[in-house]
Amino acid sequence: MKIEKTNAGFLTNFEVLDFLRSRGAKTDPMGCLGAVAASECKVYEYLLKTPACNQTRESINEFVTRCESFKLTNADKLNVINWRPSSAADAYAMIEECGKRFSKDERGEACNEDERVEEFLELVKEAFPPPPPKPEAMIE
Repeated sequence: MKIEKTNAGFLTNFEVLDFLRSRGAKTDPMGCLGAVAASECKVYEYLLKTPACNQTRESINEFVTRCESFKLTNADKLNVINWRPSSAADAYAMIEECGKRFSKDERGEACNEDERVEEFLELVKEAFPPPPPKPEAMIE
């Protein structure tokens, strides 16, 4: 493998998953033999358990376009795309200085921080499909 350009940018989990799919990665270790490295199959298997498993390029592009009013950094957007927050606690953990940044609306005027976080979470819910069920939830 030849490195064309180092540090060309960050990849979302979806992009890595999509790349591994295109290379022939499978969850069956025997199905991976020869097509991809065993480590790539492990990464593929892990990513299938994350929100990336049912995202699309369209849903990611929609989110990036619609979240402009929240003035998120690229790192914030990457975190949200990769982990799909579903609660205010998730949003505060993923978005740097969330409380300070969400206390102002797109015009820079003061607003209710909690309402702004809920508005953001609604956007995430609309843009991205629901995350895969947790293994514990599948047992019930």
